[in-house]
Amino acid sequence: MLVPHENCIREVDFLRWPGKAIEEAIDMAREDDLSLLLLHSHPGGYFEFSLQDDRSDQLTIPCIFQALGRLHGSAIMLPQGEMLARVYRDDMKPQKLELVALADDNMRLWWADESFHKRPMAFGAESRRELHRLTAAVIGASGTGSICMEQASRLGFGRLIVVDYDKVEEKNLNRILNTSIADIGELKVDVLVRAVTTHRGPDVSVPVPTTIFDREAVLQVSQADVIFCCVDSKEGRQIADLIASAFLIPLFDVGVCIPTRRKDDDIAILDVCARIDYVRPGGPTLADRGVYTQASLRAEFLKRTAPKQYDQEVQDGYIKGTLEEAPSVISLNMRATADMMLEFISRMYPFRHDSNKKYSRRQLSFAAGEEEYIPETGFTTGINPLLARGAQEPLIGLPALNSKGA
Repeated sequence: MLVPHENCIREVDFLRWPGKAIEEAIDMAREDDLSLLLLHSHPGGYFEFSLQDDRSDQLTIPCIFQALGRLHGSAIMLPQGEMLARVYRDDMKPQKLELVALADDNMRLWWADESFHKRPMAFGAESRRELHRLTAAVIGASGTGSICMEQASRLGFGRLIVVDYDKVEEKNLNRILNTSIADIGELKVDVLVRAVTTHRGPDVSVPVPTTIFDREAVLQVSQADVIFCCVDSKEGRQIADLIASAFLIPLFDVGVCIPTRRKDDDIAILDVCARIDYVRPGGPTLADRGVYTQASLRAEFLKRTAPKQYDQEVQDGYIKGTLEEAPSVISLNMRATADMMLEFISRMYPFRHDSNKKYSRRQLSFAAGEEEYIPETGFTTGINPLLARGAQEPLIGLPALNSKGA
């Protein structure tokens, strides 16, 4: 909510905005039970709260508490975009937020202790030290998910949340890293967490042995700094998309497929494909990009809940045949997942000769030996009512995830 310049008193080292602006913000916040964060600039580049800032907060924040209660705070911004924020509770003792992050074409991080003020170089020890402060969520623990977990843990993430409800089967052993015959029947997340523990120690990985459609899984993933979506379903991608929008978390999604066609009595491979999407908060979502549609979501729902009706509608032509995700080609999974992780690194610690703006989506055709890059402008960004909703009920806009009594 911007306060017009002409309504403020502005000097080199002083700013006063009208009380009416805060009253209007309180009215808006009351509708959805929100907190207020009072933000102003330090054009001189001072990356700290001034004594004047302290005095102002001590006068203003208690008034907001009387009107709204809960948690409120203030923040400063420097000319290059750096931000420092703090919050107050009822005792009016300021608590600095450890990190303010902005996910744009590049992912920008500002630490309250001014660590990594000079951004680390990609692939170096400093980047590993910074990643040790961050949490990554990996949704899916199978073909691409296990590879993502292996790379994320060795890159140095301080905490890894892995979500999957499924158990290891013999047919999985050809594509899930760190699984063995002895693991058959165990939860995939438990096997991957145990593998990470062997080289990172305990308390790094957090297993969430449930579907991503579960309320607790959504809340766990919402606490991550970045989401890696490694599922083979449209429905799973939709949930990851909704979490990223509601909680303003950058999302990386990987998909692989091998389209085929019948040639006489044989099956012929048309292509071997991989796709990597980077979705920043406020940008075109996976839905905007056509990764899933209402028709494809309905098809998956029918296939899972009413397989006979699904088969009949496929025959009748109501449901278009969808490309099957390649479930067992580990070489393709390795390449696609590695490209996804490199995409993340390039956003955190830019190393490309060109701007990251060009690479919102990467599409690889291994049969044709081609790679295509699509910028955000290649998609139409629709209205996103979930953007920045946080944990408001219904959670991520789905009544099925309501808490008890909500």
